[in-house]
Amino acid sequence: MMSKCLMALLLAGVLAGAQAEQALPDDIRLAAESWKGYTNADGTGLGWDIMRKVFEPAGVALRTHNVPYTRAVGLVQRGEADAWVGAYRDEVTDRVFYPRMHYDNDHIVALGLLDKPIPTLETLGKYRLAWVRGYGYDEYLPNIHNFREVQRRGGILGMLDLGHADFYIDAAPEVEDVLSESVDRSRYRITELTRLPLFLGFADTPRGHQLATLYDQRMEELIASGELRPLFTRWRFPYPFD
Repeated sequence: MMSKCLMALLLAGVLAGAQAEQALPDDIRLAAESWKGYTNADGTGLGWDIMRKVFEPAGVALRTHNVPYTRAVGLVQRGEADAWVGAYRDEVTDRVFYPRMHYDNDHIVALGLLDKPIPTLETLGKYRLAWVRGYGYDEYLPNIHNFREVQRRGGILGMLDLGHADFYIDAAPEVEDVLSESVDRSRYRITELTRLPLFLGFADTPRGHQLATLYDQRMEELIASGELRPLFTRWRFPYPFD
């Protein structure tokens, strides 16, 4: 009997030690590009609100950092951030990993002049395309052959007007921002192409894996309860889980 009691006490001690080692971090450091109404630099926006809803009830404070997209990925790869916002699954594989659950969808559209043919996923490969550096749409859209990456969105309309590209590819809110700079937006057409699930891209570290496990658990709970729906309504984004 004594030996069994001792073994039970030792096992309890081991389990207690393991649980102590697995205590959640006090915060999560998230990096993201500044997307209007989504990941604003002041910490407001749908994306940041979703992440607060995921992590803060579990006692993990949200620390946000706004940088260009490729820099956000680099911060995670170097362990200077725990995850970046707005990742497509497997777009980067070096020193990062992806959780099971997505938190939103990107509505991917093509912006072009009105006199251009209406593109489809099947015909998109025939055209000269452009998108922002680091987004890698050639990995997610079929038969893409001719594309260029631009550093910023500021010159997109001029590129289309001058015939340097047939279509600009981006998520719908970013295309709307581009069009807001147009004197006459009736000259352009937006065509929806597909929807891509959005993930957090986590640092491939013990801390990153621990936070990703929490993220998956919380997302399952929030989707089942419908608690995220009011956030999408408030920020006027389509709800992705119907």
